[in-house]
Formats: sequence, structure tokens, C-alpha cells
Amino acid sequence: MRKIVVFGAGNIGRSLVGQLFSRAGYEVVFMDVDERIIQAMNERKAYTIEVKDKRPETIRVENVRAVHLEDSERVVDEIVSADVLSTAVGVNNLQGVYPSIAQGLAKRAELGKGPVDVIICENIKDSSKVFVEGLEKYLPKKYNLDSMAGLVETCIGKMVPIMSEEERRRDPLLVYAEAYNRIILDEKGFKNGIPKVEGLEPKRNIAAYVDRKLFVHNMGHAATAYLGFLTDPEMRFIWEVIGDERIREAVKGAMHESGKALVLEYPDEFDDESMQEHIDNLIERFNNKALGDTIFRVGRDVQRKLSRNDRLIGALLLDVKHSVPAPFTTLVVPAATLFRGRDEKGRLDLRDEVFSKEVYPHGIDYILRTTCGLDDGKEASLVKNIRKAYARILEDPKNWFNVTA
Repeated sequence: MRKIVVFGAGNIGRSLVGQLFSRAGYEVVFMDVDERIIQAMNERKAYTIEVKDKRPETIRVENVRAVHLEDSERVVDEIVSADVLSTAVGVNNLQGVYPSIAQGLAKRAELGKGPVDVIICENIKDSSKVFVEGLEKYLPKKYNLDSMAGLVETCIGKMVPIMSEEERRRDPLLVYAEAYNRIILDEKGFKNGIPKVEGLEPKRNIAAYVDRKLFVHNMGHAATAYLGFLTDPEMRFIWEVIGDERIREAVKGAMHESGKALVLEYPDEFDDESMQEHIDNLIERFNNKALGDTIFRVGRDVQRKLSRNDRLIGALLLDVKHSVPAPFTTLVVPAATLFRGRDEKGRLDLRDEVFSKEVYPHGIDYILRTTCGLDDGKEASLVKNIRKAYARILEDPKNWFNVTA
């Protein structure tokens, strides 16, 4: 039986990667550090996905087991005998898995094993380059990484909401997710050919789809959260926000700004019609009441989402590159600086608490310079427009929709 080793038994690892490969007949071996998940998975050899969508469904994923990431000997053995690897640990946790993957790759070479493909489900721009830098720190100096590992970039668009602590206690393996079930990936990254797994969508130019995910999907999602909080801090759910016609039109406006720029950037991949269909589909998915996605989950970690190459400033820089007017995306930046969304217990995300207390008080110019990485000289026009939108929002936050008028 074919085997995939998945680093990360979290939401995406279980609801997407594990599900697709298990359904295709693979044994799925998760590597994680959560003792509860590892123990439960090894006892049951299965877990459950609750599909929260127009057509609710319960999916039982079988033929799975788990290994503790710190059990290095077993981890290496699993990598040596794997047909394919995948990571779904989150960008902040990658440093913790590089050593294990490197040891496994080195052992494969030592035993004369052939190359193995690593499907990188992290939504990182240029993730293959990031992985090369991360792995080479732990590989033998003369190790030929390029010949021994296919580093496959992906674009992950599946939405998985935060589950409550009570739900996680009741069943540590249960995961909620929407029905969307695809992994867009780089067909040129594979060394062993694309696995015959339904739901994998190989693309020739993966960079175009990574940018579309970041500047249309992620940007539109963030815009929904930030404009929703600005309109009514008591709103909790994304579906509530996108149901407000003014917010919905502003979010669509921002997404269309990015869409126009992306069509110009990647004319061989996108056109106006396909981009329109993509945006309409996303708005419909944002409106999925059953998913229960929250403003807090989507909007949290403001500093990262305001950084230069992320969903907001990165989208604006692409708009500037292609001379696409972007009043709606510009509006979302100051709205993000005012975001103070809280979880079900009324708590700010710890990173947002730092932002609100240590960064925001320095003012918008400081934020644009340090957090957003904008140059007031080279990017003076963009800085000026954001500063102007911020000032107008502060005058009357509840009537933010007049800012773009």
C-alpha cells in the first residue's frame, strides 16, 4: 500500500491532505506533537470531518495513524518508506520540522532510495525556495537536494474555522470544514509524477495561483473582517458581515481591483470572465452560515496581514504596478489598524494586543513605515492615499463607506 507522511495533524492536514490521500487508497501517517491527537488517532485509526456547507456531510477518514515528531528514529523510518511527504504545520512552525525531514532525506540517500516529493501546504510565496533554505541547514554538505526531493508548491484555499475548546475536548480528532476540497499545486515540482489523487489540480504557473489566493481570497476575507468590525464591533460571524450590502459591495470592489491587476500580471492564466467567476464563488463561500467562521479568526494577527508582501499592501503594490485604481483596498488598510476583534471569551489575540498597545499608539505614519514597509518617497502616492483614508475614517468610523465616494 502507498503511504503519505503528513507533518501536521491540524485542520488542513486532517480535513484536506489526509482526507484526499486516504480516499485515494494511501495509508496516512501524521507527524505531530499533540499527545491527545496522537493517542486518539492510534487508538481509532480513523477520524471524522464535519462538512459545514449547503449539503452537510460527515466524512470518516480511515487508515490513519500518528507518530510523535520528537520520536526522531521512528520519524526517519517513516520518511524512508514513504511514497510522498506533505507539510501542513503553518509557517511559524516550519523550523520545527526541517531537522526531521532533512534526517529522513539523508537516510533515504544513504540506503539508496530514490527521490521523494514533498507537497508544501503552507500558502507561502516561493515556498520551494523557503524549504531549500530551511532544509540545507540540516543536510550533509554534499547532499544533492535537487535530485532527492521534489519540493512542490501549493495554493490552499480551503476554509476551516476555529473550533471551541469544548468541541476540541469532546473529540480531539473532529474537524469542521467547508465542502471545497482541492489542492492547486505546481506540476513542475514533482520528481515522481503527480499522484493519482482526486482533488489535486496541477498548474504550470503556480505563482499566479498563489498570488490569486493571497490578493483575492485572503485579501477579500480580511477586508470582510476589518470592515465588519469597523461597522459593528458586536458582529461575530463572517456570514453576518458579508450579508450587509454595503460591506459586500466594498469587499467585491477590493477583490475586483486585485482581479484586474492579476489578469494584467498573468494574462496566460487568468481573464476577466474566469476572475469574475472566482470572486463570485468566494463571496458565496464567505456567506456560508453553516461554516460558522468568525471575524476574530479571519482578522487576527493584524501586523502580519499588514506586512509589505501580504494580502493588503502586497495587493496595493500590484495595483500600483499595473495602474489599477484601488480605493476599496486602500480603505481596508486603515480599517485593519483599527481592528480589535475578540474571541468567544472576549480576548484579543496576543499579537493584536501587542499591536494595539505598542505599535498603534505611534500613529499611522509609523505603521505604514514599520509594519507595512512602505517608502514615503518611492511610494508617496500610495502612502498619501492610505493616510487620507485613515483620517476620513477617524472622523466618522460608522460612515466609512463614504470614504470611497
